[in-house]
Amino acid sequence: MKLTHIALTDLKPSDLNVRKSGLGNLDDLIASIRALGVIQPLLVRQAHNGFEVIAGQRRLAALKKLAEEGEAEPVPCAILEDGDDALAIEASLAENIQRLPMTELDQYAAFAALRAKERTVEDIAAHFGVTERLVKQRLAIANLDHRILGLYEDEAVTSDTMRALTLATKGQQKAWLKRFRDPADHAPIGRQLRLWLLGGAQISTSAALFDVADYKGVIVTDLFGEDSYFADATAFWSLQNAEIAAKSEAYIAAGWSDVVVLDPANHWPEYEYRKASKKKGGRVYVAVTHSGEVEFHEGYLPEKELRAKEASEKASQEAASAPKLKAEFTKAASNYCNLHKHAAVQDALVSHTGISLRLSVAHMIGRSHLWSIRTESGRADKPETKASVEKSSSRKAFETSKAEAMDLLGIDEEERPEHVVDQSWQGKSVDEIFAKLCEMPDSDVLKLMAVAMAETLEAGTALVDVLGVMMNINMSERWSADDAFLDLITSKATLLSMLKDIAGPDTADAHKDSKAKVIRSVIRQFALGDGREKVDGWVPSLMHFKADDGQEDDQQQQQQADDHEDGDHDHDHDDDEQQQDQQAA
Repeated sequence: MKLTHIALTDLKPSDLNVRKSGLGNLDDLIASIRALGVIQPLLVRQAHNGFEVIAGQRRLAALKKLAEEGEAEPVPCAILEDGDDALAIEASLAENIQRLPMTELDQYAAFAALRAKERTVEDIAAHFGVTERLVKQRLAIANLDHRILGLYEDEAVTSDTMRALTLATKGQQKAWLKRFRDPADHAPIGRQLRLWLLGGAQISTSAALFDVADYKGVIVTDLFGEDSYFADATAFWSLQNAEIAAKSEAYIAAGWSDVVVLDPANHWPEYEYRKASKKKGGRVYVAVTHSGEVEFHEGYLPEKELRAKEASEKASQEAASAPKLKAEFTKAASNYCNLHKHAAVQDALVSHTGISLRLSVAHMIGRSHLWSIRTESGRADKPETKASVEKSSSRKAFETSKAEAMDLLGIDEEERPEHVVDQSWQGKSVDEIFAKLCEMPDSDVLKLMAVAMAETLEAGTALVDVLGVMMNINMSERWSADDAFLDLITSKATLLSMLKDIAGPDTADAHKDSKAKVIRSVIRQFALGDGREKVDGWVPSLMHFKADDGQEDDQQQQQQADDHEDGDHDHDHDDDEQQQDQQAA
């Protein structure tokens, strides 16, 4: 049996179809296919003028209905060979499909988890009984902006639109989001979105790699926006291609093995490539879009090419080290010996704490089939919050520690991942990490363990407060008030409490009838030294580390903030405002 995609026009019902009853109502099936596509492949046999559908007649009928609405996509099919039992294969496929999560995002998560364990696209497709094309489609979701995924989860966009956006570059995704959020604009969706991504959009001057002054044609300016566009696409591409060629030559001169310029019709499928440094023959791939955008992806090699090379090297090593006469053992005998050796090592590890320490750290950092550890994403509710944290002294110091940890692991700067803990398929294996740790003193191993633990510490939990108290962390030494924080406080009651804390009860009492924005402004003046003497070392109560008995107060303050997070509630009527503040308190 071979899994592949076949054009809908090449499929026709067979007299041998395993479904003997009628087709029934197809509405629910049509809705499911419209949202998720065909998940379970149709069973077909080769015929003289195409393929006959042995199992899947209802799916075929639903697809023909959908084809009347627009362009039909190729259909996932399993081609039967002579002697195959259609009923048995249909049942087997149905059993595999039951393992598959229902939503596209959950399918992506399931596929990505297996990919992280070094399972190939072919392995994943066989595991779930789906086509390799479907697996690649779901893995492409990794390229999407998290805001687009949020719109899909909130059902603000359809799955068809989300799938189309997997073809977009990061710049195109941001441009589409801007249009989508503009009530005066109409962002393209569905088929129109694909046309927009593949050439329907105008070429913005921001896409130019060259000096715009070298362009001699007309530039059209949007009087109501910030962008301007090239009116002469031919002249633009002449200059753009020349700049791409110049940059390609510069990459070769800098020591990269090759520069590959992708066809504009092909988007950059990062999941099919693996990071590789110059020393390891890494190439530079240039992704070009019809809208003029160019992205240079430095240091990659195709996953298939690397796997083939690794398999060849492994086979050569095994052939060189293998004895001329090799005794053959059964699989069961190998299992017997493996389990006895494993039990012996388990017992010995308890007595060899130095080895156990290094082995534990290796499993925290590297790829393992049994350990699965995720790093804390640190997702911020506001972009201003993210920027504030990134600029903090604590974050800068921790980034330095991460760099030192990667130096200890011998990771080249060109190949460095975002985190020390990297259990993706691109990260190093447990064996590689363990061998490296065995060469280090305990002090270095413990530092690596501390960095790995810090990367995987969950944010926003009571444990963070417990640790802050235990380590006697003084936030006034690590944080100072900024606009990003002050703008988040919208409750008047909370603002008055903060003003009392930073400026004293007299000042707070003097402003008890002031608007929230006025109180916030006064706090800013004291906190930042803007027009008033700066109060050094001030930290709001929510920023203090608290023991367990302080969690209730934290939750109450958080509730106050949540009640007012939609904006500054400055009302014209003080009585109404006071009533709302009392309810929030």
